Amino acid sequence: MPEVIDARGLLCPIPVIRLARAAIDAAPGTVLTVWATDPAARLDIPAWARMRGHDVVRVEDLPDGSVAMDVRIGPPGIPAS
Repeated sequence: MPEVIDARGLLCPIPVIRLARAAIDAAPGTVLTVWATDPAARLDIPAWARMRGHDVVRVEDLPDGSVAMDVRIGPPGIPAS
């Protein structure tokens, strides 16, 4: 089961920062799930993932109005662009 980062009620960049912190210790292939309510997270999380060599593998609108995004951690050593 993926690790869940509950960032509901938090404004960007906090959801991305929490995801980035969790990704530091995550092995390649690990899936991290982020729950967020800030509309900016829909853009910021995929942008961060692309820059870091990770993949957003699921985006789902939740009944409470938040979004759930699954991010698969990529191989180490991908530099930010």
